[in-house]
Amino acid sequence: MENKNIKIFVSVIALLILGTVGLVLIQSNSTPPGPGKYDEFAVCLKEKGAVFYGAFWCPHCQAQKKLFGSSQKLLPYVECSTADGNAQLQVCKDKKIEGYPTWEFADGSRLNGEIPLEQLAEKTSCVLPK
Repeated sequence: MENKNIKIFVSVIALLILGTVGLVLIQSNSTPPGPGKYDEFAVCLKEKGAVFYGAFWCPHCQAQKKLFGSSQKLLPYVECSTADGNAQLQVCKDKKIEGYPTWEFADGSRLNGEIPLEQLAEKTSCVLPK
């Protein structure tokens, strides 16, 4: 009986190890290596003084980020929401951000809502890759 319990225990441990290795392989393959398609564009937006104000719970902000794919990590993004999602951080209160997403540009102008990449390129003179 004791030998059977050991075999079951070893089998369970082996399955857990295989499952963990599988998850790691899946996650490592989900993000392509190297630079993202819009890396230079996102960096240019920041260099030109554009700022993207948003909130983690905002579906339009998530959609805006998704347009940038893996390059979204380079966006000039400012989180406006408190961690509990119930209030606005002071930095966004000071800027009088009233809705998300809000893009603010070096000239002080703003665009609200999901903004097409082409429009961001026009507004900042950043080159949008094809």
